[in-house]
Amino acid sequence: MNLELSEEQTAVRRVAAEFVDREIAPHAAAWDRAESVDRAIIGRLGELGFLGLTIPEEYGGSGGDHLAYCLVLEELGRGDSAVRGIVSVSLGLVAKSINTYGTEEQKHQWLPPLTAGTALGCFALTEPDTGSDAANLTTRAVRDGDDWVISGTKMFITNGTWADVALVFARTGGDDPDRQGHRGITAFLVPADSCGLERREIHGKLGLRGQATAELVLDGVRVPDGARLGPEGKGFSVAMAALAKGRMSVAAGCVGIAQACLDAAVAYAKERRQFGPPIAAHQLVQELISDIKVELDAARLLVWRVADHIERGLPFATESSVAKLYASEAAVHAANNALQVFGGYGYIDEYPVGKYLRDARVMTLYEGTSQIHKLLIGRALTGVNAFA
Repeated sequence: MNLELSEEQTAVRRVAAEFVDREIAPHAAAWDRAESVDRAIIGRLGELGFLGLTIPEEYGGSGGDHLAYCLVLEELGRGDSAVRGIVSVSLGLVAKSINTYGTEEQKHQWLPPLTAGTALGCFALTEPDTGSDAANLTTRAVRDGDDWVISGTKMFITNGTWADVALVFARTGGDDPDRQGHRGITAFLVPADSCGLERREIHGKLGLRGQATAELVLDGVRVPDGARLGPEGKGFSVAMAALAKGRMSVAAGCVGIAQACLDAAVAYAKERRQFGPPIAAHQLVQELISDIKVELDAARLLVWRVADHIERGLPFATESSVAKLYASEAAVHAANNALQVFGGYGYIDEYPVGKYLRDARVMTLYEGTSQIHKLLIGRALTGVNAFA
């Protein structure tokens, strides 16, 4: 096993780190207070090729492997998880799905602007009453000649009000008993300017405030059959395949949060003095910091394992769940420990660790809660379906 990065991966990581230090980290607190990142950052992400990683160059992508992709998301997560989420969704969930399941026409229509950062995508799966239970979504698409008419509501959609295209999952099985549950779901690429699509931004979030998170209301939205992504009735497979890789993206972002927590805690502990020496000299402070380091390294290796499995064509869904479960919980633990090192100063937003804790907390909830991932891992190990 060789864990050394290639020259290309090292270069990508360095470019990402320099970009984050120069153009993201200095603004993260202000973007958090304003509840919106500067949208100009999206174009810069596109210019650097970060929105086209793993997408073939013939469709405007920048190529590269999945480990390089994870390295970039680690750095973005270190700088501002809100920015990392924009990339994870538009590239990781939407563009990659189009690249895998799309027709040539769909690829040429959507991938060049998505990878360039001149357009964004959102992943419209979650509904007000169906989060973890995605197979029972209620949004419906009814065939009308050569078109589909879609009606329903989607909730907590990242990039929702900024996206130019929504990857919408809707039930197309009607009342056919053989097309219920996951067998009756179809995926559609819905332009954001479609008549009947209303987008309402959600404010007052605990974390990831810089992201545009929205509720989408589809009221008789009409799209041609050419907007269908993949075969009819196979949308659930499209969604689950996207989320298997998406969980790697979230886990990589969590590694970035933990790295930011470690960097902040070490720097502060070396400067802050109590009872004479810097608090870094106190053994219990060292314990807080060492716990962050151990869990950070473990999380990073779990993420890199997923990327390696994908590149080698090996099954990776369970490994992705393991990485997402561990890394998200480790990020919360890291932020808690870092805040403890900062003491009272960690509780005010002049210092970054409070934001790290708020951003980390949602990582245990979306793209599968920690509890759901434990069930998925248990099912994979035992062969017994916990959802049956």
